[in-house]
Amino acid sequence: MATIHEIPAQLRKDQGKGASRRLRHADVVPAILYGGKEAPQSIQFAHKDVFMASQNEWFYSAILDLKIDGTNQKVLLRDMQRHPYKQRLLHLDFQRVDENTALRARVPLHFLNQEKSPAGKTAGVLITHELNEVTVSCLPKDLPEFIELDLADIKVGDIIHLSDLKLPAGVELPELRLGKEHDVAVVLAKVGKEEVEAAPVEAAPAPAAPAKGAKAAAPAKAAAPAPAKKK
Repeated sequence: MATIHEIPAQLRKDQGKGASRRLRHADVVPAILYGGKEAPQSIQFAHKDVFMASQNEWFYSAILDLKIDGTNQKVLLRDMQRHPYKQRLLHLDFQRVDENTALRARVPLHFLNQEKSPAGKTAGVLITHELNEVTVSCLPKDLPEFIELDLADIKVGDIIHLSDLKLPAGVELPELRLGKEHDVAVVLAKVGKEEVEAAPVEAAPAPAAPAKGAKAAAPAKAAAPAPAKKK
């Protein structure tokens, strides 16, 4: 059973930039709720409630239950505006969810057992995550909060593509419908650049030993200094 993530909210009557500024000064975050057959609604949150929720991964990918003045509304977060340097949320956009209509959402990838894999145990090998999230299509009830990718068997030279991901029932990747060129790499295991470029320096060959009975060549004499010119 999916985890319920409930966040309290209230309807917002005041509109415009001035009203939004007043709300932020009062520690309230303005937001908009749209989608479905209903008209868009202006809503608001206590900053502490929505900020605490935003510290969790599920806030960005799971179906959320907004409790708006006592009425529950299932939604997905679609956009967020943050303050450029303060830990403040400025505005949020949410989309209503229809339980009978497929949706698209970005879902994070969780990489497991990388250190235990043959590639992870090999010195000089880099395991790179080309993607950290993927876009999935499914009914709201099937939406996963994350997708796990077990790297326990990955070896040097292996490439894991989108088509190699094990998806939950009812979930698909829309990109794979567009052709093989969209079946991009998710994980690469390759030898690090420094290891490839590094090559052992060969020692200069030792001079050949003189033949038996032959005299060794005398060391070359230094050239005599040129005579000083007379003034």
